Amino acid sequence: MTVQGAGTEIATRTASIVQEFQALEGPLLPILHGIQEEFGYVPQEALPVIASALNLSRAEVHGVVSFYHDFRREPAGRHVLKLCQAESCQAMGSDAVAARIKQLLGIDFHETTADGAVTLEPVYCLGLCACSPSAMLDGEVIGRLDAERIDEIVAEVRS
Repeated sequence: MTVQGAGTEIATRTASIVQEFQALEGPLLPILHGIQEEFGYVPQEALPVIASALNLSRAEVHGVVSFYHDFRREPAGRHVLKLCQAESCQAMGSDAVAARIKQLLGIDFHETTADGAVTLEPVYCLGLCACSPSAMLDGEVIGRLDAERIDEIVAEVRS
């Protein structure tokens, strides 16, 4: 498929998602979530389609995508590992957990390993404060992270 063909395919699929959510009050966020669910990220080619349908500027749509940390502008790895960085997790050692995982994976937050295996993202509360420090791997929450569990998680995402 050519680059133009890929852009056309993205625009067509985006238009379908926009149509599905456009009647909602305040449809922009549901549309963006739907697009990210469809593509794994919010492609740049989707922004003018959304802007036109909602009578917004592309800058306004881009502003929302860039403001919310949960929206990706690039495809994620096969696994997405989110590490809680909120106060409770920080008090229970999330900085050391993050440092260890970054070292083992060789990446920083908002990056994907060179082999495309894992994307590492910070989050600011998973609601597991009683089980701090915590993480989420591919939508599944993990509490009470320690060195052994960190090694297991990294081995899992690397396999």
